[in-house]
Amino acid sequence: MWLTLAIFSALLLGVYDVAKKGALKHNGVLWILFTSTVLATLFLCPFLSHGSISDHLCLVFKAFLVSTSWVTGMLALKMLPITTVSTFKASRPVFVLLFSILIYGEKLNAWQWAGSLLSILAIWMLSLSSKREGISFTRSRGVLYMSLAVFSGVASALWDKHIMGFLEPLFVQSWTNLYISLLLGICLLIQKARGEFSPLKWDWTLPLIAVIITGADYLYFKALHEPGAMISVISLIRRASVIITFALGAILFKERNLRSKSVSLGVMLLGMILIVIGTA
Repeated sequence: MWLTLAIFSALLLGVYDVAKKGALKHNGVLWILFTSTVLATLFLCPFLSHGSISDHLCLVFKAFLVSTSWVTGMLALKMLPITTVSTFKASRPVFVLLFSILIYGEKLNAWQWAGSLLSILAIWMLSLSSKREGISFTRSRGVLYMSLAVFSGVASALWDKHIMGFLEPLFVQSWTNLYISLLLGICLLIQKARGEFSPLKWDWTLPLIAVIITGADYLYFKALHEPGAMISVISLIRRASVIITFALGAILFKERNLRSKSVSLGVMLLGMILIVIGTA
């Protein structure tokens, strides 16, 4: 069951990334994240329930990690092609896999190892495609932001595995969204104090983003909460959303080097299939 939930979460994530890229035409990074998260918090208000101080501190820490990953990821999305950003985001499961083995003692079978290795190969192939677009990995600010987004996202995923052992999915999702909204609101106030503030321009992409990420996160937390769920496998499957992001991004944003990136994505898809076979 957790495998099916992870697959549907990945489908929603692919659409979510494209919607964010489109929203950047009308608003800044913080406004998009703040507005969509506030809307998601309103959707989840009925599920706000009591918890201990230690539970809420766990969620405040998670909110900090998620906010860091979102903001830096959006800055990278603004500076880099969406297919290049997808390349970097696809590297996240590799680090989750490594640390989940070291920290949680997770073990993969032969099918899952084969799928994981193919996914790593696909990430390497995608990185070569990005270099052909003239992006300097050592000097690009977009690359730096994406690296921060990946590593804070890895830390968040590993933290999720820990807290989902004793917290309910909707409790985590509802309160985390509220805390993220507060953190992003503080960032907007700081931006205003510095004179860098620009007003929000309403865009129907914003509620769409909120609905999509609410659904994707709910399926993700439910998957993690299922008995026997493996964070390393769930993270790999969710990164398969890059295939959807790539396809829609190529159509909507007319990006380059699509042929070589398509081969890389084909290898990644094969890796995802092997992981599914090994887990079913």
